[in-house]
Amino acid sequence: MNLQPVIGLETHVQLKTNTKMFCACSARGQDEAPNTHVCPVCLGHPGVLPVPNEQAVRWAILVGLALRGTIATRSKFDRKNYFYPDLPKAYQISQFDLPVMENGEVEIEIPGREGSSIVRLERLHLEEDAAKNIHGDDGKTYVDFNRGGTPLCEIVTRPDIHSAEEAKAYTQEIRLLVRSLQVSNGDMEKGQLRCDVNISMREVDDNGEPLDDILHPKTEIKNVNSFKAIGRVIEHEIQRQTKLWKMGTPPSQTTTRGWNDVKQMTYEQRIKEGFADYRYFPEPDIPPLDLTEMTEEIRRTIPELPWDRKKRFATEYGFKKEDIKQMIDDPALADYTENAMSELASWLQSREDVNEDNVLEHRKKLNKLFSSWLLNKLMGLLTERKIDIRTMKVTTENFAEFIVMLAEGKVTGTKGLEVLGAMLDSGADPEHVVEDLGASRMDDMDALLSIVDTVIEENPAEAERFRNGEQKLMQFFLGQIMKITKGNADPATSAKVLKDKLK
Repeated sequence: MNLQPVIGLETHVQLKTNTKMFCACSARGQDEAPNTHVCPVCLGHPGVLPVPNEQAVRWAILVGLALRGTIATRSKFDRKNYFYPDLPKAYQISQFDLPVMENGEVEIEIPGREGSSIVRLERLHLEEDAAKNIHGDDGKTYVDFNRGGTPLCEIVTRPDIHSAEEAKAYTQEIRLLVRSLQVSNGDMEKGQLRCDVNISMREVDDNGEPLDDILHPKTEIKNVNSFKAIGRVIEHEIQRQTKLWKMGTPPSQTTTRGWNDVKQMTYEQRIKEGFADYRYFPEPDIPPLDLTEMTEEIRRTIPELPWDRKKRFATEYGFKKEDIKQMIDDPALADYTENAMSELASWLQSREDVNEDNVLEHRKKLNKLFSSWLLNKLMGLLTERKIDIRTMKVTTENFAEFIVMLAEGKVTGTKGLEVLGAMLDSGADPEHVVEDLGASRMDDMDALLSIVDTVIEENPAEAERFRNGEQKLMQFFLGQIMKITKGNADPATSAKVLKDKLK
């Protein structure tokens, strides 16, 4: 029996509007004292009237357009009825048959796999978030209504995903999009992006083609809140359902399960409600929305999308695919890259030794140096200091100047890390930092020759072993030279002098 996983995702994106979806309460109160950002509207008191948040509607349209979807000319809100402690009205204002968007798509790439694939989207709709249940150590459950009513943008895929890798890649693309559009922080740990994972299995032939078009009862795992958990949930559920199929007892009902991260397994919660169980009906207090004019206005203002930026970083700068992914994943880092590269381009144009014949070669070397120091050195220092690129003191102009000093050989790579760290601490420009640290590259050849002679004289045994073919000792000698010169000697020049002397 050959089985294929059939996976669909419902991704809930918390929009970072100032106020909630249908009232004027702050939507930023999740880290505040419980139940301090509430009002009669979001608590569902009788007689109150909800008013849609225009910014949330605009952002939903923007995301829908970016996802290449069809924006509804007429959209409406509906009441989704169910009883749960985190829902004070006993219904959620959501959208049923006339969502903001239908029929979008997302292109995904899987690491290690050639080409890309398309995940089709069924819909995107707006709704209000539920409150937050807090399960206390005393066995009681407490409810914080600060989150209740926060705008959510729910994006629903078609069952086009067939592996954990594809599901993670898709979710990462959604997070990248909403961050790039600045409509959400997309922080899964804080619940700003959550996934409901729907999984079923179906039989396929030896070529991987489905034996029929039937979609079997699915299992839904609610509120998965990390990329790792998405992968683990899917892998576990595939194994669990495969066993049931091979035993001749495949799932016969659509069920909802939870995920136990400690035990790394799912557990059944309830038989899942269908559309009829929710008793959808139009929200009587909110008239239908005509989105035509707003959609055309927003369509004219769509910024460069992250996947287009990825392609441009490859063609314009020649960065490696892995480096581009790291740069683009954080919009602030991508902007920093753009601004610094603009500074470097101006410097390259000013050089007399750069012409039409060799400009590509110079640019390639410079871009390689830039990406290495940005992603490996600078980001490493930021992690050590627990600071963010948005708030660090190294401006793009100063970082570009620092890269130029490395390219021109004014600072050695050995000393560069010390210089960059001092720039982070003080915010000073690299020229002043190099001067203060005495970190200029050593250009006195006579002094270097003398230092090399001293190193060889003090290590005669190692010198003899090197002459006898033990080439790895070169690193030992270079280390001694760097120690004496405090890292200011050029390694390549030092190695050449050493080889000449040790002959």
